[in-house]
Amino acid sequence: MLKTFKILGWAILAIITFLVLYIIAVYLISKITVNSDSAFIKEQKTIPIYILSNGVHTDIVVPVVNDIKDWRNQIQFNQTQSKDSLMNFIAFGWGDKGFYLNTPEWSDLKASTALRAAFGISSSAMHTTFFKQLKEGEDCKRILISKENYQKLVSYISDSFSNPTNPEWIEGHSYGKKDAFYEAKGSYSLFYTCNTWANNALKAANQKASLWTVYDKGIFCHYK
Repeated sequence: MLKTFKILGWAILAIITFLVLYIIAVYLISKITVNSDSAFIKEQKTIPIYILSNGVHTDIVVPVVNDIKDWRNQIQFNQTQSKDSLMNFIAFGWGDKGFYLNTPEWSDLKASTALRAAFGISSSAMHTTFFKQLKEGEDCKRILISKENYQKLVSYISDSFSNPTNPEWIEGHSYGKKDAFYEAKGSYSLFYTCNTWANNALKAANQKASLWTVYDKGIFCHYK
């Protein structure tokens, strides 16, 4: 019995130590900036994109259509409840499929869903939301990027779908009237979250970002 308690004690100590080191690493590494403005000052920045947070999860918001990309070819208005085509922007947010589809509210969160997401053993989905316009604020930052960097961002987002050329719609699931879900690549984990994906999107487009982050403030601290 004593041996069992010792093993249990060491296991608890190991978990606590891991969590403390994880929190410290998340905080410190997220403060390290990559892609400063000065490195790209000569570029002609004409395309507006937004970094949008709901307080926990970060989306990357881009124009529905411009001369580089027409997202209507892959993300269709008629796959939303409203079917409203008078939209100017589309938000992309990658995340754990089980969490996305089975946890519309925090009160719906199950331990099994959280554990599967934390340890990267479930599949992922892309959540898309159409917007007519967005209002800038603490949780919504507008930036201008060049056409070259926008093309890189488009490639990054497209490659995150399980089928980049023809995203597979997950029918029957949405949070509202102007959003939809699609099958995506990769797995969510403690080290690669929805915010890591969004942060990597900014890095792919040569925009300011954290060296690594798992939470939204790790992105927004670079856009004050």
